[in-house]
Amino acid sequence: MTETHRITVDPAQCGGRPCLRALRIRVKDVLDLLAAGATREEILSDYPLLEAGDITASLEYAARQSDHPVLRVA
Repeated sequence: MTETHRITVDPAQCGGRPCLRALRIRVKDVLDLLAAGATREEILSDYPLLEAGDITASLEYAARQSDHPVLRVA
């Protein structure tokens, strides 16, 4: 089951960047924290409005964004 339904994009919020459940917490912020070595538990503790599914949604979103075809010019 996917959690990407938690991702919202609103041109009037955070410059139209993907956020989690319209909370003004950007997907990129969660991904940056994970990349820096923060655990899920630390993130959830620091951002009490977030839920575990929000972190999963961020990872799913990043995975989908990186899965694009590479076209080579002959």
